[in-house]
Amino acid sequence: MLAMYAGGWWSLVLRGIAAIAFGILAFVWPAITLTALVFLWGAYALVDGVFAIVAGVKTYGENRRWWVLLLEGILGVLAGIVAFALPGITALLLLMLIAAWAIVTGVFEIAAAIQLRKEIKGEWLLALAGIASILFGVVLFLNPGPGALALVWLIGSYAILFGILLIALGLRLHSMARHVDRMSPRAV
Repeated sequence: MLAMYAGGWWSLVLRGIAAIAFGILAFVWPAITLTALVFLWGAYALVDGVFAIVAGVKTYGENRRWWVLLLEGILGVLAGIVAFALPGITALLLLMLIAAWAIVTGVFEIAAAIQLRKEIKGEWLLALAGIASILFGVVLFLNPGPGALALVWLIGSYAILFGILLIALGLRLHSMARHVDRMSPRAV
């Protein structure tokens, strides 16, 4: 099993190098990185939309809700087109979605903390997490530009850490494979 994974050690190292390069580019050119992410999402929305349209058309006679797939597909294709035509607005909408999610999540966390107050001690930590989520969402709504930049930097930091870990794993597998090769008896 080790030999199987160790044989591809170099692909892990290459993936790690690519991740680190992407992470560095996210810090050097954050606007380009955000635009690239929007375009990637746009491509996904287009492809997913086309597949949903095809599925809706194929199930026209068989499924009473074929039109839901068709509608979902049309909306997906339109969202993809908007992402390509207006990447700045798409990035802003994505950020607003994250902000709204953070606020809604925060409200639910506070509500859960209030309900848990009778059953556990330390529920205030969940309430504090809820307050932090709400504040995060409000800050994103009020400052979308810096919020987008912070999001790109977070993604860049993750990519660099992920790349380092992949390289370390690849090199460790390479070293283990060499050790296993030296230890195994050779057939003559």
